[in-house]
Amino acid sequence: MDYSVSSKNPAQTRTDCLVVVTGNDGRNPPASLPEATLKQIRELVKSGDFTGGKLKTLLVQRPEGLAAKRMLLVGTGTDKALETGPFLKLAARVAGALAETGAAGAAWILDNIEVSGRDTPWVVREGTRSLEDALYRFDEYRTEKRPAPRLKKWTLLTEGNARALKQAQSEGAAVARGTALARDLGNQPGNVCHPEYLVEQAKKMEKQYEGLKVQVITEKQAEKMGMGAFCSVARGSERDGRIIVFEWKKGKGKPLALVGKAITFDTGGISIKPGANMDEMKFDMCGGASVFGAIRTVCELNLPINLVGVVAAAENMPDGRATRPGDIVRTLSGQTVEILNTDAEGRMVLCDALTWVQQKHKPKAIVDIATLTGACVIALGAHAQAVYANDEALSGALLEAGETTGDRGWPMPLWEEYHEQLESPFADVAHIGGPKAGSVTAACFLSRFTRDSKWAHLDIAGTAWTSGNKKGATGRPVPMLTRWLMDEAGKK
Repeated sequence: MDYSVSSKNPAQTRTDCLVVVTGNDGRNPPASLPEATLKQIRELVKSGDFTGGKLKTLLVQRPEGLAAKRMLLVGTGTDKALETGPFLKLAARVAGALAETGAAGAAWILDNIEVSGRDTPWVVREGTRSLEDALYRFDEYRTEKRPAPRLKKWTLLTEGNARALKQAQSEGAAVARGTALARDLGNQPGNVCHPEYLVEQAKKMEKQYEGLKVQVITEKQAEKMGMGAFCSVARGSERDGRIIVFEWKKGKGKPLALVGKAITFDTGGISIKPGANMDEMKFDMCGGASVFGAIRTVCELNLPINLVGVVAAAENMPDGRATRPGDIVRTLSGQTVEILNTDAEGRMVLCDALTWVQQKHKPKAIVDIATLTGACVIALGAHAQAVYANDEALSGALLEAGETTGDRGWPMPLWEEYHEQLESPFADVAHIGGPKAGSVTAACFLSRFTRDSKWAHLDIAGTAWTSGNKKGATGRPVPMLTRWLMDEAGKK
């Protein structure tokens, strides 16, 4: 997509379609429109063709007073300032409506868009990201492709500092591309997207972006290093597990670290899952996919930070070498773990990856991302990812990044009382804590491997993909992660 920001008079803007947003009953249209256009809008409201209702649209051919070929009217349903979520939905609706037209280029007047607590650069940045995200398609395996939107050029019409607005637009587009990569990886079928496939994608990124380095730890190497937890999951598959390490050194001091769970398919292992909806377990690698996406955005923006991304990739399969319930394994940290249910495999690959990144890179802060527990879906649904942290400032920074981007999180407890559920009669720790507070006890388990570091855990089981007729990876929490990283890069 070709993006630009312009302060040109909307009436003189030659484009296939001019986007005009109004409030209810056509109120509060852009003041920069000529009287002929405003009169036409009033007539359309009077006739009932356009109400200005929430996300209601009307496409007008050959609009009065405009150089544009078409005018797309979009309603907010309110005369008040929009909140973050409704604005992002508005941007997605604009993109969707335009995709249904034959327009190859469009311009959107933003000067009458007011978002509560947000400035114009924010509107440009998050608007660009949402527009791009709404146009996402995954048709790689369709024999007959769905018609692709003709839209190739986007112009945002607004007043303001041109340099700052272009930077904001570049940031929004880069986050969208990172999100798209995470969605692409998540949407790949399990017979294609296995650990070695992820290695291939990482190496392609290494060639594409100058300054990005990739290291791969094989399953045999992991076993020799003492990663008993990671190998306890990987050994059940004919496909070897891999730990993929990205390094980006463009800043000063200790690096930040992202650690992602990438179970490329999760049968549950010996504790096999029910067959219904098991196809969706290809999405169990979306935590790792979000690390790929965040790394891509960092590279495209050339952020001045030091960053390590670790993706723990394995299949969880039930063959003759698979781990059994009741087995005890020794982790890289030296702690022993009693495995009670092999379907709780994500925390096992993560705990060794977390230990390794601390030993090797000594990061100043670590964030792990995982589709970890069904309990998180029950607790928070599909709207917010759970945010656990042993550092209040880190938790606050991630939550604020989520609020800024609409990729929201919710703080969860790590109280000592929950740790009592992980007591084992045979090992240092049991790896599940029973049916109560499953997301919390999973986070408590991981916290035992990060006690000497600033650490946060994002349980994205409810937000990483959607089910039903619109099944697919969402790319979350790439917007939250990249906003946090950009904020960190901007600190003195």
